[in-house]
Amino acid sequence: MLINCIAWSRAAGKWKLQHPSSPFNSSKRLRRRFLNRAFAVIYAFAILALLYHQVETVLHSPTYGAFFIYTSLLISDIILGFMWLNSQAFRMNPVIKDVFPENLEKLFDRKDFPALDTFICTADPYKEPPMTVANTALSVMAYDYPAEKLSVYVSDDGGSELTLFALMEAAKFGSYWLPFCRENKVMNRCPDAYFRSNPIPDSKIKMMYESMKRRVEDSVEKGKILDEYKTSEEAAEAFGKWNEGFTRQDHPAVIKVVSQTGNDKDIRGHSMPNLVYLSREKCRTSEHHFKAGALNALLRVSAVMTNAPIILTLDCDMISNDPSTPHQMLCHFMDNSPKLGFVQFPQRFDGLNKADIYASEFRRMFHINPVGMNGLSGPDYFGTGTFFRRRIFYGAPSTFIQPEILELRPDHVVEKSITNQPILELAHHVAGCNYENQTSWGSKIGFRYGSLVEDFYTGYRLHCEGWKSVLCNPDRASFLCEMPISLNDVLNQTKRWTIGLLEVSFSKHSPLVFGVWFLGPLKAHCYAYYAFGPLLSFPIAVYACLPQIALLNNFSVFPKVWDPWFSLYIFLFLGAYGQDCLEFILAQGTILRWWSDQRIWLIRLLSSDLLGSLEYIANHLGISTRGFEVTNKVVDNEQNKRYYEGKFEFGVPSPNFVPFSTAAILNLTALIMGLLKISWNENLDSLIIQMLIASFGVVNCLPIYEAMVLRSDNGRIPIKITIISVSLAWVVYAAVSFILKL
Repeated sequence: MLINCIAWSRAAGKWKLQHPSSPFNSSKRLRRRFLNRAFAVIYAFAILALLYHQVETVLHSPTYGAFFIYTSLLISDIILGFMWLNSQAFRMNPVIKDVFPENLEKLFDRKDFPALDTFICTADPYKEPPMTVANTALSVMAYDYPAEKLSVYVSDDGGSELTLFALMEAAKFGSYWLPFCRENKVMNRCPDAYFRSNPIPDSKIKMMYESMKRRVEDSVEKGKILDEYKTSEEAAEAFGKWNEGFTRQDHPAVIKVVSQTGNDKDIRGHSMPNLVYLSREKCRTSEHHFKAGALNALLRVSAVMTNAPIILTLDCDMISNDPSTPHQMLCHFMDNSPKLGFVQFPQRFDGLNKADIYASEFRRMFHINPVGMNGLSGPDYFGTGTFFRRRIFYGAPSTFIQPEILELRPDHVVEKSITNQPILELAHHVAGCNYENQTSWGSKIGFRYGSLVEDFYTGYRLHCEGWKSVLCNPDRASFLCEMPISLNDVLNQTKRWTIGLLEVSFSKHSPLVFGVWFLGPLKAHCYAYYAFGPLLSFPIAVYACLPQIALLNNFSVFPKVWDPWFSLYIFLFLGAYGQDCLEFILAQGTILRWWSDQRIWLIRLLSSDLLGSLEYIANHLGISTRGFEVTNKVVDNEQNKRYYEGKFEFGVPSPNFVPFSTAAILNLTALIMGLLKISWNENLDSLIIQMLIASFGVVNCLPIYEAMVLRSDNGRIPIKITIISVSLAWVVYAAVSFILKL
């Protein structure tokens, strides 16, 4: 029996191993860390040499125009050097973690599993379809985990009866789906994903799913729950709160127990997991804290109702792809480290096209860099696919912050049913919009407020308090996400990240000051790499425009081919891109996807990062206010077709497209004029680097030129954007050319 060899202590918040006969996990430090360190030393000296050369060039500028160009390049190279320095922290001690769940199963008796609460967040039933939420909930409810230990909470910040209806329908279908998965040993237990990959047109279970899906989607299309679906007394009571005074921004807390362990059974007589719908109270005068506020409401409500020691957070479109995932998570928590606060699983995506044209898998962010952070105190919190120890939200490992009421303590034992009236009343109370006033919630307790990227900020603050984390990356993806198939959706998402990251960078908790003090230099530089990442938009904008305009004016800004400094520039470029490509390939990437990754990196810096940085500055000047845009997860068939054909989706006249379209026009013009100069037998030895930069820009911008000129479908760049970009390119050219003549 497990109880004889392992015990769960709520007070200590850890497992105590007494007779561990087999390892649950292992660590392997990658040997390439030595090569990384050697290359970092060589590359650092090359950067210092470049900066020395740049300073000398600035000091000997013959004209004001030359001084402007050389100074801009010097500032750009300083920023690039600073970001390179931050990136090296990931390469100093990369570590891979493996787990052995088979050893865990030898010791574990299922009845001794720690309870698990899952948090699923959604905010808009039209951008995040209720059927997507229902599928995610069902995939988690079907975990290979004791039903009496499993609870699923869905936070609906959109306050939509459509989402609740979808969950009620999912619970009914789940009574058939869960035993079907167990009996057929289904691995991907999301119904929609399973039926797409396993076509069984005449099966009873699929017909039931299609019937449920039709009822939900009909309701979403009509924007309300049809009366024919409100026939039961329970349904009428559940939807009764949505009256004329109920709006998305102003409504009372809604908590509905959709499925209850012990009371609700599947068709085989087994208990169903708890499924709870929550829409926290909102009022127009209260301050809302976006997703972090919803998670803190879930944290309190779940503490009152079930208070499981382990919490899983998921986005509404991140389905479970492996029912044994909780076993893999427990393998890490079994190492008996009292400071291990969370286990992070990487985001993986289902249905990426061959080239992954938008670099949606974020291989560096979710796979490569976290391996480097594994060798420090662990990866950051990604916002989804994360198993937390509940104790982590109540202060540092050595310090416990007492919550306002006893029921919110992580060691509180819930002895009453989740439908008990006092329990429900208290749950409604802690879900109130004013509950957090004059408390430590969001600052010292729970998920942290203060940034639009609340996941990054929360993980950063938890690490600063002394908690550790670990990346768990099994061969079979534990979770699968949907990816945006529109470039504008991709850029809107990263624009929000940009604003949030800069909020952390220039706050009192900046990684360069606060982080270095509490984390040490290496881990602080890891966080600085992300926090200051948007600053790269300046040097990329400079290198995307100034050398090209200088080329058009026959103004040389780089050394000649036979100059020794020429070799330095080539080494720095090839060294950085070569190392990046090698790491990408070693992380099971492909050359084609690496090319997409670096191209979309440039596009993001010249659009969402640049505009997001300007919006951050405007916010602090009081010119505009920030907003939270939900990424659209509704699939358009035509967009989907173009995506799998590898075509970029522009379509809408978005300001996001203007900066990189302008840069694309400047690079093409510079390259054409450079080639014409060669045909005229002009000596271009002093302009060769500028020609190479323009050529590199043009190759990266091929999808943009295609969308401007060659395409006639709805995904092309709107003519309005092309006209604006051409005009802006002319203005930038004229302005810089004027400065060069000074």
